Amino acid sequence: MKKLLTIVLILVCSHTFAQDSLKSFNNARINTTSSGMEVLGGWGALNLATGAIAWPNSSSPEARYFFKMNTIWGAVDFGAGLLTYAGLQKQRKKHLSAAETLKEQQRIEKIFRVNSYLDLAYIGTGLYLRIAGESRHSPIMKGYGESVILQGGFLLLFDQLMYKAEKGNGTKLRTFLEKHPISFDGHRIGMAFNM
Repeated sequence: MKKLLTIVLILVCSHTFAQDSLKSFNNARINTTSSGMEVLGGWGALNLATGAIAWPNSSSPEARYFFKMNTIWGAVDFGAGLLTYAGLQKQRKKHLSAAETLKEQQRIEKIFRVNSYLDLAYIGTGLYLRIAGESRHSPIMKGYGESVILQGGFLLLFDQLMYKAEKGNGTKLRTFLEKHPISFDGHRIGMAFNM
């Protein structure tokens, strides 16, 4: 009876340790992403404010289109940052299993990796608009092109830094899960022992 009680106690303590550790990994992911969304929202607010002020007060048509596009990007970035930040705060209350934690970690890493490729497309589009605007003497294409290059460049830097930070969190999580193969599905608890 003492052996059975000892095994149950070890399993319960192990499960508690694993759940606390998983909670800290989930909080690290949420904190990293939340900080990123604060930066994205701040960048959006800055572009929204400066664009809204400079757009109607610009002396050249090219500058007017540049600030108009920055205002649009600012609104999108601010909205995306705000909505994502709010959604992340709801995730803090969730208790994820090891499999769910790993799935969420992989999902956020993939989002920032894919976004980096989109950012390169934005930069390429901006370069195309800028060059085409030069050859066609089109202030709208030049202004929009310069704005899209600026916004794409910022987003590329942002997404690369976020991917690197999230990848670091993921590496720590994967290492932890390899060293502590404990599972609990709400009904059963399990622990693997290497012999």
